[in-house]
Amino acid sequence: MTDLADTAAEPTVLVSTGGGLGRLTLNRPRAINALDLGMVRQLQATLDAWEHDTEVDVVLLDGAGERGLCAGGDVRGLAEQVTSGRAEDAGVFFREEYAINARIAEYPKPFVAFADGITMGGGIGVAGHAAIRIVTDRSQLAMPETRIGFTPDVGGTWLLAHAPGRLGEYLGLTGAVMDASDAIYAGFADHYVPHENLDAVRDALETRADPSTPTELVLLFDETPARSKLEAARTWIDEAFAADTVPEIVERLRGRPEPEASATADLLGELSPTGLAVTLAAVRRARELPGLRDALDQEYGLVMWFATTQPDLAEGIRAQVIDKDRSPRWQPATLADLPPDVGETALADRPGIPLWD
Repeated sequence: MTDLADTAAEPTVLVSTGGGLGRLTLNRPRAINALDLGMVRQLQATLDAWEHDTEVDVVLLDGAGERGLCAGGDVRGLAEQVTSGRAEDAGVFFREEYAINARIAEYPKPFVAFADGITMGGGIGVAGHAAIRIVTDRSQLAMPETRIGFTPDVGGTWLLAHAPGRLGEYLGLTGAVMDASDAIYAGFADHYVPHENLDAVRDALETRADPSTPTELVLLFDETPARSKLEAARTWIDEAFAADTVPEIVERLRGRPEPEASATADLLGELSPTGLAVTLAAVRRARELPGLRDALDQEYGLVMWFATTQPDLAEGIRAQVIDKDRSPRWQPATLADLPPDVGETALADRPGIPLWD
């Protein structure tokens, strides 16, 4: 997802202030604003500067272009780091990215995120922990990491763990895409505003018309979305994804009468067995953790375990992003070949450099 042409002409994060509003615009539209280390550092530096700036009362995050807020991180670069034995370079990115995820969640000033269009992976990390999370008729949210032989991170397991019922397991394992209704129902967003009204929300946040709080201003434009498809599917999702293991989940899906359940079983059969098992364990462990920082720390251990020990990560990126042959060769190839304790093994592994000092 790296596109050097995006970085040559202008900054990859546009920073502006006015009327008490600090605006951060991710600016790599040709790459759907995929995050790289320079962007993460710019976000961190700006938030540090604005924290004590009396001219900034509210922060707004949005994305340039028409395709989305952020498609995730630079997975091409990640694959190159892993295959060339430079996993620690990936570690640097993960540590700084997770720091900005926590910073957004803990920011002392109101933080508003427009999750308009594609908002996936790392995009969830910068939008999903904001104080005020807005989705639109164009929103497509997902944690699709298992599609590349990986596991959800950027605090995604924290959000997944607190979704209703067993939606966390379902969304984490399948990487299913949520529309605005689904995102609000699952706890990944707060408000639905039609895309055509986003400019008016920006103007209202800047001009501070009455009512004056950011939440009250957003509510002026908030509309009621349609019923979530996820809510309607809870019966079969909750029954199947409550099973103890991924093979048992697949077995339960096969026993359901709903066509969607059978299709989900087929999908799980195509994904990395290791990625599925570790993700299941990670979401369930995250339910027991006290906060977002703890979930990020758990995820950091898992992503470094994948980056340093698991061939599925580079292979998944190759198959889905680089060669695009959609034919990954997973190791092991099937759930039956997977060690039964792989989830616990991954969770027990700790990186040499800790996430939090």
